[in-house]
Amino acid sequence: MTKLLVVFDVDSTLIQDEVIELLAEVAGKREEVAAVTERAMAGELDFAESLVQRVQTLAGLPDSVFADVFERIRLTEGAKALIDAIHAAGGRVGAVSGGFNQVLSPLAELLSLDFARANELEILDGKLTGRVLGKIVDRTEKKNALIEWARLAGFEIAQTVAIGDGANDLEMMQAAGLAIAFNAKPIVRDQADLVIANQNLSELVPALGLSR
Repeated sequence: MTKLLVVFDVDSTLIQDEVIELLAEVAGKREEVAAVTERAMAGELDFAESLVQRVQTLAGLPDSVFADVFERIRLTEGAKALIDAIHAAGGRVGAVSGGFNQVLSPLAELLSLDFARANELEILDGKLTGRVLGKIVDRTEKKNALIEWARLAGFEIAQTVAIGDGANDLEMMQAAGLAIAFNAKPIVRDQADLVIANQNLSELVPALGLSR
């Protein structure tokens, strides 16, 4: 069996949803935020700038919104089967997201992920301030996460796989031993080693040399 470190993008890859759009829906700003997200993922906008702009629309939401949104998240079909197969082969699994720790942390626990990294939304007095704390997880930070996790887990870069769908995933995919475009934008499909058009992650079990 093939032993790999597989790093997933989260929104529209590991899960079917864009978490920031679910949050924005509660704030009554979904259409506005979705339009910015679409342009950022297509590579038309700088991701960090677009994130700051989108997060500002969430100011004033109660922090209870995270539990509500987590209940609405839909895992991508085949995600658990693929993760289980990677682990069964002695591999490791990470998820790195331009989304938010407040949602990724419980998702990582649910899926038994080995590594997870996302942005941290600032909360004061139980409400979102509309700001992001610390360094934004952009395309460079995604690449850095893959390289760091490979070192921590004792994997060569040739043993790493990056799975993504948007422009923010490209540096991570270029750094990985194998780059997989899943349900991806044209700019990502054009630069990937492998393209999965069907929205079922379990298709990657045989593609990665894993056993079901």
